[in-house]
Amino acid sequence: MLMLLLIGTVAVVIVMFLLWVLGVRQHNFSYVDLGWSANFMLLAFISGVLGDGDPIRHMLLCSMYGLWSLRLTVHLATRIIGEPEEGRYVQLRADWASSKQLNLKFLGFFQFQALLNIVLGLPMVFAAMNTSPSLHSLEIIGGVIWVIALLGETVADAQLKRFKQNPNNRGKVCDQGLWGWSRHPNYFFEWIVWIGYAVFALASPWGWLTLGLPVLMLHFLLNVTGIKATEEQALRSKGEAYRQYQREVSAFIPWPRKKLS
Repeated sequence: MLMLLLIGTVAVVIVMFLLWVLGVRQHNFSYVDLGWSANFMLLAFISGVLGDGDPIRHMLLCSMYGLWSLRLTVHLATRIIGEPEEGRYVQLRADWASSKQLNLKFLGFFQFQALLNIVLGLPMVFAAMNTSPSLHSLEIIGGVIWVIALLGETVADAQLKRFKQNPNNRGKVCDQGLWGWSRHPNYFFEWIVWIGYAVFALASPWGWLTLGLPVLMLHFLLNVTGIKATEEQALRSKGEAYRQYQREVSAFIPWPRKKLS
């Protein structure tokens, strides 16, 4: 298990360092999001190849991580590669502008994401070491939760992409489909994905340690790099239209729209 963690840590640290160098050269630190999502594919490959537990179990969970990571990486790549730096990082750059060590601060930010990759990838490590020859009911339940969450996240992203592709919607707030029930349905279903991983891991030794992962992810989605930063940028770019959207639509959990008088 320690060897898996060591190899995985070295791998994601290198990836994030190289993306930081790219970000410095292109004056675009949005690549951190691409690295964070793609690193789970790398960790899934490492765990899948080096894990010596029951092959069906650890290949199943590694495939779940890998498919989720691939979908998110492709989605983010269309928003990041060849595009200007995203507003969240433009604002972060402005917040840190007074620092003479701006690039080093971003290096720390990139490497913190690498640390999160390792922590959030622990379910794969535990499953890769589990030698039990048959799937547990918790693993089946976790897999079902993951499928539902992945479908929800995919639909939400597709709806937002379709909305943005319509030139008539420029400057408007997407409130169609799932976005009429939650201001951030993509983040909600992403959180459910991590619940699925944690439930799956519960069937493996030390799997109970992963119960905190959905809580950790929820904190980041609500208070750090997710909803908080996204809504601050939306208010800067869309103003009153987004404030009205905030008054009517649930921030996170999908819920019927409020009827305002």
